[in-house]
Amino acid sequence: MEDFYDLVLKLTQATRNHERYRDQECINMIASEGIKSPAVKEMQAFASDLEGRYAEGENDLLGHVKKRYYQGQKYMSPIEDYATDLMKGLFKAEWADVRIVSGTHANLATFKGLSSSSKNRKMVVTPLSCGAHISHDYTGLAGSVLGIEDINHVYNINEMNIDPDRSADVIRAAKPGIVTFGGSLFLFPHPIKELKEVCDEVGAYVVYDASHVLGLVAGGVFQDPLREGADFISSSTHKTFPGPQGGVIMSNGPTTPRMEKAIKKVQHAVFPLSASSTHLGRLPALSIAALEMKLFGNDLAKQIVKNAQTAGQYLYENGVKVLCEHKGFTRSHQIAVDIRAFGGGNKIAQDLEDANIIINKNLLPYDDQSSKGDPSGLRVGFQDVTRRGFKEGDVKHFCDLILDVIKAKRKPAEVQKDIINLRKEFSQIKYGFQNVEEALVYIKKL
Repeated sequence: MEDFYDLVLKLTQATRNHERYRDQECINMIASEGIKSPAVKEMQAFASDLEGRYAEGENDLLGHVKKRYYQGQKYMSPIEDYATDLMKGLFKAEWADVRIVSGTHANLATFKGLSSSSKNRKMVVTPLSCGAHISHDYTGLAGSVLGIEDINHVYNINEMNIDPDRSADVIRAAKPGIVTFGGSLFLFPHPIKELKEVCDEVGAYVVYDASHVLGLVAGGVFQDPLREGADFISSSTHKTFPGPQGGVIMSNGPTTPRMEKAIKKVQHAVFPLSASSTHLGRLPALSIAALEMKLFGNDLAKQIVKNAQTAGQYLYENGVKVLCEHKGFTRSHQIAVDIRAFGGGNKIAQDLEDANIIINKNLLPYDDQSSKGDPSGLRVGFQDVTRRGFKEGDVKHFCDLILDVIKAKRKPAEVQKDIINLRKEFSQIKYGFQNVEEALVYIKKL
């Protein structure tokens, strides 16, 4: 029993240490992480009983609760419907499923449902080496779990984007059931509009994995997948979209018999095929995040992109290779940096971590794909610092500290002190509410 108690004590201390370290002492630049407002956190804590409840069942073609197999749903079903309608309203969607517990779960249900609906197990995707998420790939969820046959889009490395003309030839030749856009290394809008016609020509459903850019889509600054031709959006809700960990699937709704069939198949893939508990405790918090994005999302998204572009230009001007200089480096929350000249991705990511700057190493499209342990690149995301209040001048100052580490001008431990002090200057979350009551008062004034 002493060992058991000792482990619990160590666990408690490690948890406290983590909360202080990552939330108060570090500057977080991981492109796949989000940051919640105090109001979202408060609502998540407020729903502590809901967090442990079950609500298995069926939804209708609007995404609303149709039938549940558990008792005690008097308030749970309306909560789910309210969250669904808020997400639909924000993204101008006619159907949504908010029961999804992660972005990968969103892809699981979407790919399973649409491959069943189309009776076609082929899918055209961005190459994994060029930024697709592992769940799209034959080595991951799509291939190893669902048995989907992946065929790659043609990718233009110089443009860091899908080549629409050559990919159209691939789609015509492959005749897939699904064509997927989006990814994890995602600098520029993907050519949905340019490839929609050929997707329709071969009868493929168009899926847009918005996990990384959902907040930018909500803010209206990246692209509008459902208006550009996507049949479905699959996404997480905790990267540039500043909600709790979870997922969502959305579409323009059952506008045709083909889409009605697809929605029903996707819903079936959510329940009963891939979810029992759907972690309903996150839905009130998701709803507050949707409200914040409705009110402040455009300003937030614009500043995220400005900050990313500012960092790209500043690092480039100071001798660091940032990809796509000829295109302004990025139109998303990310920049991609080739760091080989300074020791490679593994070394620099660790040096930066030692300085309390948290950035992940990342394979670049031209890397040897077996070099995951020491790739050429870094992927740098700006959603966290932007929500903490960074503007362009703050970004340049921060980049000076990054450059001190990259160029070994100072030891990481010396830079760490400056990072901790800089982090203290940005202690309040912007573009959101400080508590739920503030949100309610704000709404009443509208």
